Amino acid sequence: MTTLRAAQSLQLGSLRLKNRLVGTAHASGAVAGGIPSPGDADYWRRSAAGGAGMLIVGGTVVAPGSSNRNGNITEAWRPEVVAGLEARARAITDEGAAAACQLVHLGRETLGAELWSHPVAPTDVRSPREPTRPRVLSHADVDGIVDAFRVSAVHAWTAGFQVVELHAAHGYLLAQFLSPNTNFGPDAATVARRVLILDRIASAIRDACPGVVLGVRVSAEGEDEAGLSVDGLCEVLPHLSEFDYVNVTVGVRTTYVRDMAVADPPLLGEVGRLRAATRTPLLVSQSFRTGASIEAALQSGADLVGVARPLIADPNFPRKILTGQEASIRPCVSCNEDCRAFDPVLLCSVNPDLAPPGQSTRPAHPLTLGPTRRSSTRRRIAVVGAGPAGLECAMRLASDHDVTLFEQRERIGGQLAIAADAPNRSGWRRLLDYYSVAMPRVSIRLGHAVCATELEDFDEVVLAVGAVETFPAEAVGAQSLLSSQALIGGGELLRGAGHVVVVDDGFGLWPAASSVEAALAAGADRVTVLTPAPAFASGLPPESRVQYLRRLSGKPVDVQVLSSLVGVSDSTVEFENTLSGEKARLDVDRVVVAGERRSLDWSLLAPEGARVHVIGDALVPRKVAHAVAEGSAVAREYFLTARC
Repeated sequence: MTTLRAAQSLQLGSLRLKNRLVGTAHASGAVAGGIPSPGDADYWRRSAAGGAGMLIVGGTVVAPGSSNRNGNITEAWRPEVVAGLEARARAITDEGAAAACQLVHLGRETLGAELWSHPVAPTDVRSPREPTRPRVLSHADVDGIVDAFRVSAVHAWTAGFQVVELHAAHGYLLAQFLSPNTNFGPDAATVARRVLILDRIASAIRDACPGVVLGVRVSAEGEDEAGLSVDGLCEVLPHLSEFDYVNVTVGVRTTYVRDMAVADPPLLGEVGRLRAATRTPLLVSQSFRTGASIEAALQSGADLVGVARPLIADPNFPRKILTGQEASIRPCVSCNEDCRAFDPVLLCSVNPDLAPPGQSTRPAHPLTLGPTRRSSTRRRIAVVGAGPAGLECAMRLASDHDVTLFEQRERIGGQLAIAADAPNRSGWRRLLDYYSVAMPRVSIRLGHAVCATELEDFDEVVLAVGAVETFPAEAVGAQSLLSSQALIGGGELLRGAGHVVVVDDGFGLWPAASSVEAALAAGADRVTVLTPAPAFASGLPPESRVQYLRRLSGKPVDVQVLSSLVGVSDSTVEFENTLSGEKARLDVDRVVVAGERRSLDWSLLAPEGARVHVIGDALVPRKVAHAVAEGSAVAREYFLTARC
């Protein structure tokens, strides 16, 4: 049997990694006042137990100028942070992984958060994401920044981190020094001069931390601001030979965390060029989701491959890849929702076992009717509805119970199946494929509209019947009218439609956003969006919204904000400005309405006197995260009562 390249060990400076898989930099969010909280170490212990060769802890700043007011970023320059860093490092190394601490100064960026200080940069070039220009660093300021990295590295090294990684990517301060667009003048006329600050920081850290493994993260793209093209990056890489490894990724702030529109790792085709330009071990990352893409990167010249969000969705991702259990990985779908919100800490839409500190699972509150039934015998349980709530519940119950899953459609997925058919939203299929493989013991009855009498034969009933999209009163009756659900399931209904109007409900969520892309994919000559909100697509995750709007750039799309629907006929749409009340009409071929989703009536399916749980959109239409967590919570209750 051929050994996977990913399973091979690698010498990294003085450290030998047990395999080639790296959990790249991210943060748990379990930080208060700049100091890691107890739940932080628990997160890193679970992640390290999943089998990665090295874990890189991010969200760690080196100076007060990069510290936000809410205090959920680790402030590495403070002596009192060492105890929390030590708990992190020990949690990682106790599980057999190498512990790395990434250090960053944001420079002219704020992450969109309120800071106590002011932005700084090598020059006074304003970031396109910020309303103000930074203060230009003096020579003394630069000396202070070098020392801030040194002090922070000493704290990490003292705490037990074997590896320190400098963050010179994504348009943050060290990347601002590397880019000729944000660092210019006599002192920055060459690549070697622009890299000088990295050399100074590296030398200071090595003198203070003998034996430390020192890495640096750089990124391609964003060359029109504080980034580097691949060509520009290849000019920089030979100057980084003093580092023990180079971590290469993509993008700048708001684009470096790719959403599900990106199907393949952006750097996969560039690994050969990067390898040729790099004189040290090469780590590549971003959107590696499969064993095949990881092996392809390693075969092309990468020494290490990094993942972050897949590790959040399934901490055992590395071990499953290395042991041939890839089909059992709970997949990251790249939705960029909970993992990027830090509300209140790092969470995951598809992983209900990732919970706030002090809790074993994500909080969930199904609606429960009927008395608790305790039994140690195997129970017959009916789950009605194969959306994410029903799928999660059925999958978890099937190990100890006799589970039948009823679905009136001919395929599983519910709202997720509809969403997965939309352009650039196929990441949801990964989750549906995971459920399909994980339910061999569940009896699935598709195309079956179950009735209450059939459910009377079961010991327990779980109702996950979902919701339906409704039209506003102003839109009823026109032949040209479609719901966003009908459209996203397939754009054939729009073929031949020249002008398509998409009516948003004002919340700026994916149904309207995907309807626009579906109309364009169907060949619409023109798409007009009407929204009563002051902006379009405002409800999307921030990074996904930036990437979505970039996809629409140059397309025949017009957005009418502060516009409410008045009426729809077969060939016209009338709307009014919500401020002035002025009305206008548009000639249209098709109208797509993203309407309110309302729960289907589950009450007629609840057997008299039975123990019934209502979960997911059947309870109240919300996000995938709620559905998955409630499905998991119901299964957990059944297991608890079975042990009594």
